[in-house]
Amino acid sequence: MHNYIHQIITNASIPQPSTSEINGQDGQNDRQCHGFWYDAVLVVPAFLFVVYLAVNAKKNVEKLRNGRSYVVISYYALLWLASGLNLAWCSLQTWQCANGKEVAWNLLSLFTTSGLLCLEISLVGFLLQESYTSGREALARIFTISGIIAGVDMLLKAIYIFGFGVPLFFNDVGSIHQMMWGLWTIQKLLLTAVYGFILIVHFSKWKQKLPPRPAFYNYVVIMFAVNGITLFASGLAAIGIGFSIWLYNLTIICYHSLYLPFLYITFLADFFREEDFLLDDAYYSEMRDAGFFDADWD
Repeated sequence: MHNYIHQIITNASIPQPSTSEINGQDGQNDRQCHGFWYDAVLVVPAFLFVVYLAVNAKKNVEKLRNGRSYVVISYYALLWLASGLNLAWCSLQTWQCANGKEVAWNLLSLFTTSGLLCLEISLVGFLLQESYTSGREALARIFTISGIIAGVDMLLKAIYIFGFGVPLFFNDVGSIHQMMWGLWTIQKLLLTAVYGFILIVHFSKWKQKLPPRPAFYNYVVIMFAVNGITLFASGLAAIGIGFSIWLYNLTIICYHSLYLPFLYITFLADFFREEDFLLDDAYYSEMRDAGFFDADWD
């Protein structure tokens, strides 16, 4: 099994052209695309998840209309947006090696990564709100903060890409670009530190300030592990360790293929399984009891 996975990632490897080739200045289509299996393991799960959302859309929208929770409605809409961007990103991997598509690929990658980051930050931030905050008030504040963070992240990456010519979204092409891997290392270090801090608080005397549901900690543990592995891989890539590119590509596949379904199963599936259109016995029931949804109900 290990050898099979290694073969998939290895087949996805491409030569390391110069920066001028990345920007399409050579005028020739001499760059190789990712391998078939790399594209397949990205596209298939992303496509199936969007199909699943579409098949259940009518039923879910009906429950949202009856439940009238602005919190769940907002995250369901954000999930749809992130899923659409993620599917487009997974499906258009060939843009990395197509002449004239460099700018389009960079823009698509910027919007996709920033959208996923905004969803990730806002979700954790909302769940960590104090219990005296109403759902609408907490949602507005968290979306503002996470939007600013994601916007700054997008602006910084755009400066790196279009200002300094750093190939942030050409993983194998930029495998020797230390500035590229340095930026990814810093970002993953910050995310790993956030999830690690939450885990430390969980085992401290301030544990009662965190959400009591086990699903939240399962989410935090998995995201801490994924970001930690990605941090390790990008850090090794920054100093030129060869196998780090293989490890980094593996984490990219796992994140873009599995993150959104994992988030849906963890935080939204219970709500949509409720037959009485209420939040009882769902993940959000305890949050409602704590006052998060006081301003959400008509």
